Amino acid sequence: MSSPELPIIQKTKDLIKWYVPILNRLPKDHKFILGTRIINSLYDILQGLIRARYAKEKLSYLEAINTELDILRYQTRLLLDFELISLKRYEYIGKQVNEIGIELGGWIKQQRNRK
Repeated sequence: MSSPELPIIQKTKDLIKWYVPILNRLPKDHKFILGTRIINSLYDILQGLIRARYAKEKLSYLEAINTELDILRYQTRLLLDFELISLKRYEYIGKQVNEIGIELGGWIKQQRNRK
């Protein structure tokens, strides 16, 4: 039996399941550049979280994920600026990303305090 899912990993999976279908419906000129980059960022964040979970030295993974999360925020803002998503969707995505960021920040702080 597998160990229980970390809430931050579950939230990231939920965001991917919600966000990727929206990104796949972007117009071609944005789908294959910005859409693909956002999708890759989402999967990189998930992959990094899973790696950090099992790593002995977690801090470097967590700090890299924090940077990737910030890039995701800017990429999502570009979707709004290009009028490719509604303000309502942008706010929802922002809320989800911020929740992940809060949990990530707590995890980073915990790891720094261990040193």
